[in-house]
Amino acid sequence: MAAESVSNLIFSGPLEWTVDAACSGETSLFFAPPGERPEARAVREERARAICAQCPVLSECRQWAREHREYGFWGGESEEERAAAGFRVDMPVGRVARYPKGDGKPVRPRAPRVA
Repeated sequence: MAAESVSNLIFSGPLEWTVDAACSGETSLFFAPPGERPEARAVREERARAICAQCPVLSECRQWAREHREYGFWGGESEEERAAAGFRVDMPVGRVARYPKGDGKPVRPRAPRVA
């Protein structure tokens, strides 16, 4: 199986379509930085959406993100847009921090401290 290089990552098999992606090297537009404000997110996603609109592999990208419950902006869709279409991410952002030992699921509360 041939391996193709996209940016600094190497993909093969089902991700070979990424070699034709218009977003190659533009990772910062497609994934939110920590603490991003809503206004900055709107601007970033509009820039990403413009790149996606011209991409020859838009449908493959969108399908991949939906099937694999990806985070970020893929195939012209944000996480919220995929969720509205019925394709939710496995764990909403922030949930892992609240449930670090439960593999994303709630764990039993700690026993109360005795003074």
